[in-house]
Amino acid sequence: MTATGPTTDPAPDTSSGPGRPPAARRLLHITEERTAALVDEELALEAARAAFAATVDGTVFPGLAVHGSDPRNRFTLKPSASPTHAGVKIGSYWPGNAEHGLPRHHSTLLLLDQTIGRIAAVLEVGTANAYRTAAADALAVDLLARADTTTLAVFGTGHQAAYEVRAVSRVRPIGEVLVVGRTAERAGQMSAALAAEGHHARSSGAEEACTRADVIVTATNATTDTPPLFEASWVRPGTHISCMGADAPGKRELPPELFDRARVFCDLPEQARRMGESQHAPARTVLTPLGEVLTHRATGRTADSDITVFDSSGIGVQDLYLGLALLKKMDISL
Repeated sequence: MTATGPTTDPAPDTSSGPGRPPAARRLLHITEERTAALVDEELALEAARAAFAATVDGTVFPGLAVHGSDPRNRFTLKPSASPTHAGVKIGSYWPGNAEHGLPRHHSTLLLLDQTIGRIAAVLEVGTANAYRTAAADALAVDLLARADTTTLAVFGTGHQAAYEVRAVSRVRPIGEVLVVGRTAERAGQMSAALAAEGHHARSSGAEEACTRADVIVTATNATTDTPPLFEASWVRPGTHISCMGADAPGKRELPPELFDRARVFCDLPEQARRMGESQHAPARTVLTPLGEVLTHRATGRTADSDITVFDSSGIGVQDLYLGLALLKKMDISL
């Protein structure tokens, strides 16, 4: 098969007879252009629901964050398995790509042939990964944010931030988007881009954004080398916060003092403690898996005054389910 349908070449014989191992199938390669054209918010959100539900009774493997030959370049390995499929996503962040006119982030999903353990499919999912990350945010907002949420504050003006705005706006009636950037110029540019899409967006300072927001989304590359994005005292009771940026040791967006005021949820507790926002949380902080809230095994928001935090460090099973959803949309099965 190719990315657009069955190959015209004869398919390899994958049958096995006495003493004959099954043959490897033709490697399937789905290009970035193809997956980008197929993915949308609905597909990504439904895949996220399935993935987070699967975390409750299934095995979830933690990811590994490393760097390339140049320490400025980073990539993560996120393995995953379901009862029927398995694979690994390689997510890269090469900051110098901007000089080449390329996105800094890219992702490649490798799916295994479960019969012989060889790679059966390679999916380039750079754009789809942005939808996937935002879908986890949207799911958390849907499960944890107040029903009367109308104001969204987004910290970050990079590639991912706009996807977060679009995804959250699908699960809550967002009437105002406040954009906080490192510079007023970048915040203004993103606000204008969002306004062109139909969002009521404007740039804002960090304190104003926090004190007005019903939902705060952080989508930055902030680390412990810089101060937190805002002060804990600026967050009003009832706010939901989705932290999407911390996915490696040393990254940090939130003020650590906020953990003592909030109920904290995450994708995978052991990973969140190692490389998510919760690496900076006190040991006494209870981390509740979001999948348990989704499947009604744990309680989410208990009162309108709760501050809820979702720590999204990124789990491979979400990549797996997204990849399978994309293949299903192409009428391809492995």
